Amino acid sequence: MIRNEGRESQVFKLLRPKTTVSAHCDLPCGVYDPAQARIEAESVKAICEKYAANEDPEFRARAILIKEQRSELVKHHLWVLWTDYFKPPHFEKYPQLHQLFNEATKLAGASGTKGSMDPKVADDLLGKISEIDKIFWETKQG
Repeated sequence: MIRNEGRESQVFKLLRPKTTVSAHCDLPCGVYDPAQARIEAESVKAICEKYAANEDPEFRARAILIKEQRSELVKHHLWVLWTDYFKPPHFEKYPQLHQLFNEATKLAGASGTKGSMDPKVADDLLGKISEIDKIFWETKQG
């Protein structure tokens, strides 16, 4: 059996990256914005208000379906911010951030706007998104 250990290590040496880089995010940071979650949450609130003002069962059934879809989109946009935009230095500077995201995503979930037609629940969700938005824009300044 013939071994080419020296040759193998030369090949690996050639393929090894010469420069190590790091990036804040996987795409330019401009693609992240809490506004996407806020817009969907505002739709949820408007749907809740229209639902309350309309007695038509078909309208109400459609409203529930659309509101649940929009609530899911709120969760999606929040998760993207939480997992892709915010990094360990942000969580160190803003120790409440994990709790804030947890509360916001729960408010968009089954125990929140996804499972409720109460505009007050949607207002609570918008309040949490507003807090996240404030922190987000503070991180963009630095």
